[in-house]
Amino acid sequence: MKALLIGGTGQISMAITKKLAADGWEVYLINRGSRTAELPEGIHTIVADINNEAEVLRGIEGLTFDSVCEFIGFTPDQVERDYRLFRGRTRQYIYISSASAYHKPLSSPMVSEGTTLANPWWEYSRNKIACEEFLMRKYREEGFPVTIVRPSHTYDERNVPMGVHGKNGFWQVIRRMQQGKPVIIHGDGTSLWTMTFNRDFAVGFIGLMGNRQAIGEAFQITSDETLTWNQIYGTIADALGVTLHPYYISSDFLAAVGPQYDYAGSLTGDKANSVIFDNRKLKALVPEMKTTVPFHQGVRISLDYVLSHPECQKEDPEFDAWCDRVIGALENLKKSLI
Repeated sequence: MKALLIGGTGQISMAITKKLAADGWEVYLINRGSRTAELPEGIHTIVADINNEAEVLRGIEGLTFDSVCEFIGFTPDQVERDYRLFRGRTRQYIYISSASAYHKPLSSPMVSEGTTLANPWWEYSRNKIACEEFLMRKYREEGFPVTIVRPSHTYDERNVPMGVHGKNGFWQVIRRMQQGKPVIIHGDGTSLWTMTFNRDFAVGFIGLMGNRQAIGEAFQITSDETLTWNQIYGTIADALGVTLHPYYISSDFLAAVGPQYDYAGSLTGDKANSVIFDNRKLKALVPEMKTTVPFHQGVRISLDYVLSHPECQKEDPEFDAWCDRVIGALENLKKSLI
């Protein structure tokens, strides 16, 4: 079996690349040569800009694939480009969409592949929906062999998943925990969420590769473990060996006072909603899919890696100061109202 991964070294895809190699697939990657030192032996890397179609065509000349997997396609023009490049060159094209595309606000916390797609809060999600619509139209009209995959919050050893963070990611929230400072949690921390470690995601994903029953279908791939945000942040604090000092702020207020962080999209349009994923459709095709890395273990894997790799520790003084300013203003308001 021969696979081409567009990207292949990212937060979701690196685990897939490694498992494919271990499972005996012939694996090709198209990217700009990032993280090549971490790749297993035998991986074929085509160093190219995926947006340069002539360059990509030279790199894949004479090749056909059982599966082409798109991990970095975010807008319709990018999947239209892939359609031009890989039509007739692959038996299956797998597009990574997003569970954030599901209708917000949700009419039910139980989410399946049949849940309506609509997200007025987040342009990222609307673009994913438009990509899905283009690809499914090509499937219906021309038989283009597409499979849609919708991940939710997938993380790896280099990332500690958070709800509220700044432009540099999770690290500044870790620092606030370590320093005993209050940490902002959206809402009251009781909404439900699902975290999936990338090694578990890879099992579900690879089970769809080369599977003809997956053509023309959409699948969500997530852990079966559902947690509250209080449990998520508390588990991170436990792993750090610190006491969590949560500071609860509504998602709408965070979106209003932090437009630079796009909380209207990432919170109101996604993480502020209670979500429970129904994975029966996936498991009917991939019965081996299960949670082998629960969050309390996965977050320790991530923290062990991050704390020993300074390059993962991206300071964000702007976000830190913003948190202090917002919390301070709210505390002053409380005092003025007493």
